[in-house]
Parts: sequence; structure tokens; C-alpha cells
Amino acid sequence: MAQLTMAVIYGSRSCEHDVSVVSALQFMDAAEKGGYKVVPVYIARDGKWYTGDALREVAVYRRFDPATHNLRQTQFDISAGSRNLIPWPPAKRKGLFGGEENPVIAHIDVAAPLLHGLHGEDGTVQGLLELAGIPYTSSGVMGSAVGMDKIAMKLLFIGAGLPVLPYTWFLRDAWERDPEAVMAQVEKALAYPVFVKPANLGSSIGIGRAVDHESLGKAIEVAISFDRRVLVEAGVVNPKEVNCSVLGYGEEVRPSVCEMPVSTEEFLTYQDKYLRAVKTDGSKGMQSLARQVPAPIGEEMTERAQKLACDAFRTLDCKGVVRVDMLLDEDGNLCINEINTIPGSLAFYLWVEEGMGYPQLIEGLVEYAFRAHAQKTRSVFAYDSTILQSYQQGTRAAKGVKP
Repeated sequence: MAQLTMAVIYGSRSCEHDVSVVSALQFMDAAEKGGYKVVPVYIARDGKWYTGDALREVAVYRRFDPATHNLRQTQFDISAGSRNLIPWPPAKRKGLFGGEENPVIAHIDVAAPLLHGLHGEDGTVQGLLELAGIPYTSSGVMGSAVGMDKIAMKLLFIGAGLPVLPYTWFLRDAWERDPEAVMAQVEKALAYPVFVKPANLGSSIGIGRAVDHESLGKAIEVAISFDRRVLVEAGVVNPKEVNCSVLGYGEEVRPSVCEMPVSTEEFLTYQDKYLRAVKTDGSKGMQSLARQVPAPIGEEMTERAQKLACDAFRTLDCKGVVRVDMLLDEDGNLCINEINTIPGSLAFYLWVEEGMGYPQLIEGLVEYAFRAHAQKTRSVFAYDSTILQSYQQGTRAAKGVKP
């Protein structure tokens, strides 16, 4: 079998940019071990796309300068079926007749989005890949978009009968118009303590815990600086966080071992998730002493958590690998906190516990990418009609009247 060329897309205009870079570097090393030809596609903080061998080194990102590291600005040719990575802006053709040309940098067989947060994990890049006809390893447009938006996610899970925490939400405009009315809305719906979260953000960025009217206002001010839609959730007394990864596509869905992150704060912070947890030896990724694997919750509760994670995966029609974060209260009630459709390090350390190495996990992701792409190409995208034949150019049809 010919070697497959894989574009690994990462970075982007997101508060989780740096986490994405770490995830991508880990992924590219594992993908090469699995026999793939890796093409890094880095989206810089200003939104420009670059490729080049130097992007494999973490030092490049500490003081990013494309010219110093001989990086090429690039983009995908989004013509359906092209699958080409091309220079951008187009190179000028030298010679008598001049003109422009787009020499192909690489022909891509499959793309792996390793993007966290907005402008990547939220369905935007997935939509671009759908237009270009490139198979990709993450969840699709719908699952990615809903999984990113905590408010839409809760509404969909409630509709599917899945347990979530009590909540309310509001817009930035409402807060700026009448802060007291918004706080009255929150205090009517929920008892303190509450957690205030930007609707479209991950890695615990922008989250605040409020125990009274004053701290609620401060937490909201932080959250609205990150997003125009804000979620407020009921707090749980002495909660235990239980996370489970899920792998699959369609009817083939498989849960991982569960983990229990351990925080030194009132909730799991960005520092807990990354700064205390990142390993450099490549063996455990984001796993550290801040996590208990497997989660010490007993066999029965583990099975409940795994089933709930799989139900969430199916509800959003996910693909590839996700991580479902759940909360367990003192009474044994389990509910979904959120779903991460592109989790940090792709939660590969949980699959290592299942006897699946990172290259093997990537092989599964690629298989599901091709399977989903094949399913889409089976669908009909054309319909013969007489609209154009019957349409008379230069005339204005009556509103609401079909040709």
C-alpha cells in the first residue's frame, strides 16, 4: 500500500492556540511512527496558514518568524476533489508571458485537525474540508459546532434525554444594557454557588465560580470578554470529575477507560490541565499525577459513565476520538459537563491504558475518516429540474410563485 500523505492542521486564532501546538507535535511524531507522510499546516495567531519542515520543532513557535525558518504561506485548493495544498498568495510565473501559477506543495490524502477552540474545533475548518472533498479525522460540521457551543450542546442533550446540570444563559448585549436584570435572571434560576462560562471556549479559560452577587458580577465580566454568549451552571457540592474518551463512527462506538482529574483548586483550571500535566517524554502526553487512571469509582459507575459517554457521542453524530467530561455528585448522580470533539493530545493516554498505542489510535482515526468520506460520496447531490429551462431572464417573478 502506498504511503498516505496526512496534513496536520493546528494552531489558529484561538485562546487554546498553544495547547493545539503541543497536541499537534505529539500527533505528528506518532503519525510518522505509524508510517504516514506528515505535512504540518500551521495556522498562525493572525490567521495566516504556513507549512514547512521547521514547524516540527517547538522552538519555532516561541518567537514565530516565518522568514527566519523558511516557511511557505499556504492554503488548500477548495475545488472539490483537488486535495492539493498550494502556495498563497500565488507565485508569479517568470518568463516572456508572465501570468500566475499555483505549483502544488503536496497532494493530501487525509487531514487531521488538531485544533482546540474557535476557528478550528467548532466546525469551521471541518466545513472547509467538506467543500474541498478531503477526508478528515475529527467529528463533522454539526457535531463539532454543537460540541463547541455549550448552550447548544445542553439543549441537544436535554432533547435526547441525557442528564446535564441546571443552567441559564444570556447575551453580552443584555449584560451591557442591564447588568442587574441579568444577575436577577441568574439568581432566580439558580442557587449559589454557580459557575460562569463563555459558551464557546475550552481548557477552563474564562470560567469563574460565584458564591454571591458581587462575585457573580466579576465572573460575568471575565466571561463576556471571551464570548458574546455566556452560560451559568449550578454548582455541585463536592463533585468528582469523571472523563471518558470515545472512539468510533456510526454504529461502531467504543469507550475508553475512565479517568478522574484531580485539582488543587475549586474547579479544574488551565494550569491543572496543562502546565502541571504536560510531559516531555511522549509516553503519557497529558497524563500526570493530577489524574487517576482508572477512575476509582467502582465497576458499576464506570459502566454508567462509559454508556453515557457513548450516548453523547452518538447524539452529536461524532467521528474519530472525543472526550466526554462528566460530574459525579455525592448522591451518585452522573451528568454530562461537556464534550470535547478534539480533546487535548486526543486523549491518547486513555487508549494506552486499553493497550492501544498512539500510532494504532491514529490508524483507527484515518479508517473512520475514509469511511465517513465514502458514506458522503454515496449520497446524491444533484437533482434534475426544469427551473432554468422555464426561467425567463429579464422578468421578475411574483413573490412566492414558483416558476
